[in-house]
Amino acid sequence: MTKKVLVVEDNELNLKLFCDLLRAHNFEAEPVRDGREAVERARRFQPDLVIMDIQMPHVSGLELIETLKADAELNAIPIMAVTAYAGKGDEGRIREAGAEAYVSKPISVLRFIDSVSQLV
Repeated sequence: MTKKVLVVEDNELNLKLFCDLLRAHNFEAEPVRDGREAVERARRFQPDLVIMDIQMPHVSGLELIETLKADAELNAIPIMAVTAYAGKGDEGRIREAGAEAYVSKPISVLRFIDSVSQLV
């Protein structure tokens, strides 16, 4: 059965890259451009994994991770944070919010797909 991945990313080029990579590796990818839609889309799509940008307009990826992990219907879905927000201590804060994995941008294609495969 094809695994489903919700990709929450405001940058169009990154969103296309992540979705294209996922589809090339036989995942069903659902793009979300606006973080404010992420929780509702996760409820409808029922993904096996959420890939989350951290720095987005309107709502931060950290807030979304915490919201997803606090939701009884969605909290079992693993979350992979993908971000250029890679200062000292950032990975720790992202993991504390509830993300199971962290990949920094610019991504390594092999590391990205390997991380996805480990989580689903």
